[in-house]
Amino acid sequence: MEEPPVLDQSVRRSGALVDYLARHLRRRGESALAPLGLRSRHLVALTVLRDRGEVTQRDLASALVLDSTNIVGLLNELEGKHLVERRRSPQDRRRHVVSLTGDGVALLCQAETALTAVEDEVFETLTPEQRDQFHELLVAATASASTPFC
Repeated sequence: MEEPPVLDQSVRRSGALVDYLARHLRRRGESALAPLGLRSRHLVALTVLRDRGEVTQRDLASALVLDSTNIVGLLNELEGKHLVERRRSPQDRRRHVVSLTGDGVALLCQAETALTAVEDEVFETLTPEQRDQFHELLVAATASASTPFC
C-alpha cells in the first residue's frame, strides 16, 4: 500500500479563510439588515444608485449582473418600500430610469451604519492601519475577478 502524501505545513492557503470570513460577515450583515427590511441584494442596488445617480433600468441590471426578470422583481420590492423611483425616460419612452428616493437614502445610511458596527466587531483585533491594508489587499485581489466589484 502506498503512503499518503505529506502535506507541506509551510504552504499557506487563504481561500478557506476568506470563505469562512465572508460567510461570517454575510450572516452578521444579514442579521443587521433584517430589522431594516433589507437584504444584501437590496443594499447593493441602493449603493449603486447612490454612487451612480439616476440610471436606466438596463444599466442597473448590467451593473448588478441581473437579467431583465430579476431586475424587475428587485425593483418592484424596492419601489414597494418607496426606496427607489422608476419612471419613463424623457429621451426614450421605451426605457425606464431608476433613482433613489429620500427614504432610500435615509435607509441606506442606516444600513451602512449597522454594517459598520458589524465590521467593527468582526475586525476588532485589527488596528485601523491593518484594516486599511486589508481593504487595499481585497481590492487588489478582486481586480482580477471576471466582474470587478469596485
